[in-house]
Amino acid sequence: MHTVSFRDVSTAGLEESPAADALAGLRANEARYFHTKFGVDYAVCTPDERPEIVEWVLRVLREERGIEPASRVLEVFAYDSDELFWPALYFADGLAVNVLWEKAPGGKRAVGFKLSSGMEPPAELAAFKWARQRSKLAGEIRGSYFVVKGDHPLPLR
Repeated sequence: MHTVSFRDVSTAGLEESPAADALAGLRANEARYFHTKFGVDYAVCTPDERPEIVEWVLRVLREERGIEPASRVLEVFAYDSDELFWPALYFADGLAVNVLWEKAPGGKRAVGFKLSSGMEPPAELAAFKWARQRSKLAGEIRGSYFVVKGDHPLPLR
């Protein structure tokens, strides 16, 4: 497990990605958001260290929209508080997927996708509409999302 800096962007943990530099910027952008919003360090780990998170996110994608990412997961992040569970997966192709899950009954629940700068949407996400945002850390980020309709019991640790 290591903490991602949003001050010194590093490709550590993402070296296997052909989009390592752009993905590192995207990950640093997320680290800055979590630091600003929640005051937490953005600690990531390998999929082997948190397989229950990887499986849960992939199950949500599969059961909600039939999405099976073609790329391999390189890193995992999970924010877990009394009110919120917010995991994220970083894929070798440059895609980042997160699930915002408010724990309260009837709370907000959505899956978010972010594409690293210069990345085209993978085939399994071609039907989504993509919004653009600029980031000093990540360049241009394209994002999309969908609202989660079903109930997916949170992974146990």
